[in-house]
Amino acid sequence: MCRQLPDCPVELTIVLIGNKWKVLILRDLMDGTKRFGELRKSIGSVSQKVLTSNLRELENDGLLTRHAYAEVPPRVEYTLTETGYSLRSVLEAMHIWGDKYKKKLSGLSQ
Repeated sequence: MCRQLPDCPVELTIVLIGNKWKVLILRDLMDGTKRFGELRKSIGSVSQKVLTSNLRELENDGLLTRHAYAEVPPRVEYTLTETGYSLRSVLEAMHIWGDKYKKKLSGLSQ
């Protein structure tokens, strides 16, 4: 990590996980190690290029590790680091908030 990081902790968190693909990658890896294809399938509409780019950024930021096996066909697995797993409470808070918001909206539409 050679880039200049913001002083504000909220801004720093947004810089590290501030797009929907990174948050969904982290969400899916909270359950454990996943292969590239498993991640792509569980996330849905993400392109291979975008997923690869986001995985590289998360790896460079120390939030996950990539392990490539010397096999044919190639097998690559991704696992959260301790720092990546430390985001669990952030994702859980987002889940709780989103659930409450959805319930509030459904109550307004009735």
